[in-house]
Amino acid sequence: MTTPTAKSTEEAKRMEKEREQEQEAYKATCDKYVSTGLRRNVTVQFLIDRLIKMGCTPPNGFIKCVDCGDKMAGGGFGVVEETIIEKKDEASSVAAAAASSSSSSSLSDEVAKRSKTEQCHRTDADLKRQLDAADDGKVRLRLLPEIFLCQQHLRNETHAHEAMVHELIHAIDLCRTKMDPLNNCMHMACTEIRAENLSGECDWTREFAKGKISKFAGHGAECAKRRATLSVEAN
Repeated sequence: MTTPTAKSTEEAKRMEKEREQEQEAYKATCDKYVSTGLRRNVTVQFLIDRLIKMGCTPPNGFIKCVDCGDKMAGGGFGVVEETIIEKKDEASSVAAAAASSSSSSSLSDEVAKRSKTEQCHRTDADLKRQLDAADDGKVRLRLLPEIFLCQQHLRNETHAHEAMVHELIHAIDLCRTKMDPLNNCMHMACTEIRAENLSGECDWTREFAKGKISKFAGHGAECAKRRATLSVEAN
């Protein structure tokens, strides 16, 4: 006789397997969108060419399809890399040295755990801990120019290509300026406004279909501001 606990375990395993299969299908479709974007979308090709000419050649596979869970986004730019700042042991006693070693080990464990978490799954608390550690001089933060697309939230190929263009504009801004969106909200807002304005995401036909247009004159600026505000708040 199967117990309720056993049935619950079997059901959980079945649902997990179904989810894995679902995500594999989403990833295959997303990977195809990325491939067609790189091969056929002239805007994507132009932006990548600009990055190369600016001396910021993207590495192979820098656009990835990932499972973003419930986070409702088409994609994102930048992976926060943490590097622990090694300091000479200045402890004056064995006890102090042991405490320092324990603290360093704990920090290493935290950094290692965060590095294994996809950027789209990192929480506000994770970012706060990263920034606090940087302020304390324990780690050095660097925004790596990587792009991720949320594979289960892409509506179609057009949406995927627009998300790629949007994130590539961020990559260009990071390459051409001393932008620091991790610590400066104004920098984040500026690059979001540019990305929303230039990516085609504020196309008036789509905005009209969504019921977002109250007036045609000046709507492009209103759309860019609205979407950029949401992006800054989400980050």
